[in-house]
Amino acid sequence: MRLTDHTVGLLSNKLILFHFIAIFTFQKSKTLFYMNNKDLNRIKVVLVEHKRTNKWLAEQLGKDPATVSKWCTNTSQPSIDMFFRIAELLGVDYTELIVKPKEL
Repeated sequence: MRLTDHTVGLLSNKLILFHFIAIFTFQKSKTLFYMNNKDLNRIKVVLVEHKRTNKWLAEQLGKDPATVSKWCTNTSQPSIDMFFRIAELLGVDYTELIVKPKEL
């Protein structure tokens, strides 16, 4: 099987996101101390920018609205695959859904 540049780019992006989330998972207690309760994702911000609601997103994803609410308040985080699905639904790059490390 031959990988195209596009496929390699998508795989690279997934690995970057996986690495980003893995750092926060691996060093959870230390990271949370340094983050001072700052948000990890920008899902709610991007939803507002696109005039969409948590309820709309939950319906599109087939998820419980309470789950999406937890993502939007940064109480919990969606899976890597879910970040990509949300980005696709909103027509944005997945990186727009994640707080950049320099913003933390």
